[in-house]
Amino acid sequence: MEPNSTTDQRLTELEIKASFTEDLLDKLDAVIVRQQQQIDALIREIADLKQQAPMDGGVSAVRSLRDDLPPHF
Repeated sequence: MEPNSTTDQRLTELEIKASFTEDLLDKLDAVIVRQQQQIDALIREIADLKQQAPMDGGVSAVRSLRDDLPPHF
């Protein structure tokens, strides 16, 4: 095998790997964008829920889960 052929083969393999890496990076970028949109939507939803929650003297009326423990605890 000639040295030039080996170099060409290695270069081709590197180009293939670079192509797959670029494709993966694009997919990961799309996932990050979608997740950030979901986070933003959840933040808005939480803010809306906080505004809807009744307030008692400046303290939220949201009950603790410990208040709902069954009697056997």
